[in-house]
Amino acid sequence: MAKVLEFKLPDLGEGLTEAEIVRWLVDVGDVVAIDQPVVEVETAKAMVEVPCPYGGVVTARFGEEGSELPVGAPLLTVAVGADRLEDAGAAAASGGQSAPSGERAASSGGTASAETSGNVLVGYGTGTPAARRRRLRPSALGAVPAAASAPAAAPAPAAPAAATARNGSPGGVPPRAASGSSAHHGAHGRETVRAAAEGPVAVISPLVRKLARDNDLDLRRLTGSGPDGLILRADVESALRAAEVAPPVAPTAPAAGRALGASALPTGAEERIPLRGVRGAVADKLSRSRREIPDATCWVDADATELLAARTAMNASGGEKISLLALLARICTAALDRYPELNSAVDTEAREIVRLPGVHLGFAAQTERGLVVPVVKDAHTRSAESLTAEFARLTDAAREGTLTPADLTGGTFTLNNYGVFGVDGSTPIINHPEAAMLGVGRIVPKPWVHEGELAVRKVVQLSLTFDHRVCDGGTAGGFLRYVADCVERPAVLLRTV
Repeated sequence: MAKVLEFKLPDLGEGLTEAEIVRWLVDVGDVVAIDQPVVEVETAKAMVEVPCPYGGVVTARFGEEGSELPVGAPLLTVAVGADRLEDAGAAAASGGQSAPSGERAASSGGTASAETSGNVLVGYGTGTPAARRRRLRPSALGAVPAAASAPAAAPAPAAPAAATARNGSPGGVPPRAASGSSAHHGAHGRETVRAAAEGPVAVISPLVRKLARDNDLDLRRLTGSGPDGLILRADVESALRAAEVAPPVAPTAPAAGRALGASALPTGAEERIPLRGVRGAVADKLSRSRREIPDATCWVDADATELLAARTAMNASGGEKISLLALLARICTAALDRYPELNSAVDTEAREIVRLPGVHLGFAAQTERGLVVPVVKDAHTRSAESLTAEFARLTDAAREGTLTPADLTGGTFTLNNYGVFGVDGSTPIINHPEAAMLGVGRIVPKPWVHEGELAVRKVVQLSLTFDHRVCDGGTAGGFLRYVADCVERPAVLLRTV
């Protein structure tokens, strides 16, 4: 006997409690393989694909694209078993209802069988190649009468609005009457057309969909310039530019509860942007850092001419090119070996400073989704070449939105190269729960006294923001001075290699 299993949004780890649905990868009626990705979600850490541990036929989906679901909320139901195709047809015919509670297993319950891997965590699958997606033919679904195959189902959870809008019924599929009259087929055809018109729009990437959503742009009004009408980022940006030059809409009066004075009326409608996803996670972490950490900042100018010359010599010798960020990271790990106080965290409940044994080096990366801080694990054990390769891998993943939660957590110290924004200095907020952050400004030619004479040298400003609970100014100053010495005379670093 086939079963209809309910797959819930799994525990995503790292204290994450909710996720936003970015894109559904399957439709109601699709045949899915064990551990096949079924939905793409965005958490506060990254954008990930969620694999379903069951193999069978999708009978219902819960949640529309752009909505947020808490961990443990139903994602979809899957009919599994030898007769799952027929039972799926019955479930579809009855409006996508789930099986009775006695036959419906949650994602965390039951034992694994031939139709399930038992894996429910993001990134944990059997490694079995995903089967090619197949759609059930309408004739196959309609061949099994609903009254004959579907048991008397208990009321299923109320489906979100998206399932109703896309499929014409709360269960996720159009209701199918027992009769085969032409009037019924005509109504069903209209439902199918409407579902197609109101369903997800094909875009080249989730970032394009997010760009449109953030700017309240209806993608259905656009004509994609990509293959088969695929909507590209250029299409969205073009539509946004056209909207900017369009005649402004007369602003509505402010709500009564927050009406403004006559002298302070806005010239346009206000915009409210939800603090969620990556932006919300950044806001929460930085706010906590400001509340808990008594930070202080010290800085120094350094002559980076010799460091740049050393990098040029390294790259001229052949092999993979060494990045400047990798050399700065190598200097950081050497400095932290001398000043381990800055590679620590504070346990506020136990009132203890926790010295950390290894350096997991975070670095700030600006992406279209906002600022993220990928982490290079065990940076203290890596060479300049290894650091260069890992920085490149994590940066590419950050830009593509494919960083995993493991890539974004566990940092013990952060290197912030804000010089890429064309600024000399900054007093950044420490990446909680770390104890310090090294900032690197832009490297620019400046007048500098070199060997007793005035010369034009490549100068960079280095800053260290540190938690004053873990050390005093002497330790922080010693760390920063050692970093500056290595930048000015790279040979100093050779003593620790």
